[in-house]
Amino acid sequence: MKITWLGQAGLLFETCGKKVIIDPYLSNSVAKVQPQNYRRIPIDERFLKIRPDIIVITHNHADHLDKETLCHYLDENSKVIVLAPYSAWQEVRKFGGLKNNYVLFNNGARWTEDNIVFHAVKAEHSDNYSIGVIITAEGKNYYVTGDTLYSEKVFESLPELTFEAVFLPVNGVGNNMNMTDAVKFIERIKAKFAVPIHFGMFDKINPKQFGFSKKIIPEIYKEIILI
Repeated sequence: MKITWLGQAGLLFETCGKKVIIDPYLSNSVAKVQPQNYRRIPIDERFLKIRPDIIVITHNHADHLDKETLCHYLDENSKVIVLAPYSAWQEVRKFGGLKNNYVLFNNGARWTEDNIVFHAVKAEHSDNYSIGVIITAEGKNYYVTGDTLYSEKVFESLPELTFEAVFLPVNGVGNNMNMTDAVKFIERIKAKFAVPIHFGMFDKINPKQFGFSKKIIPEIYKEIILI
């Protein structure tokens, strides 16, 4: 399993011979409507040339469903499985392409692709259809919460699994957990490792202030080593 942080909430999982991209944001599109949210990290165009097998979009916000990024992956010739909840599914399938498979992936849905299992779970966010996703591969479970607050509804949606790592927002704005609640979230689900994301793109948050003892602070465009 190789996991690379793409910045903001974007992640690239490479496992079982497949490339899985979650919420890629490799443009500066948000700044066009919210000038204060300009990207502070340059785009690494190597990642725009990837040919993903599977794309997961957790919700319909521009830094997660970024059309200026997705157009590099989805066209008439691509053959990609796209997993997205209803609000995002309505938008992303407009890319078309008869070979792409746009799967309505709401809370509770499951998708198995070869030896990888995807499980959609609840996220408590300003898009009511928001999800997190659990990826099970190589005998381990990886939980990407998506944008979310600490919420009983989220915990109720989680299957009884042991999590190798959880990837979660810590920025504390836009209906996302702050660092204090993110620590409590990790402690409650008893994940082995915590990887804070959704920082540094539009802000100057210091991830070292995240107070979980087994945190792995990611570096953009680099592999996340879970040790």
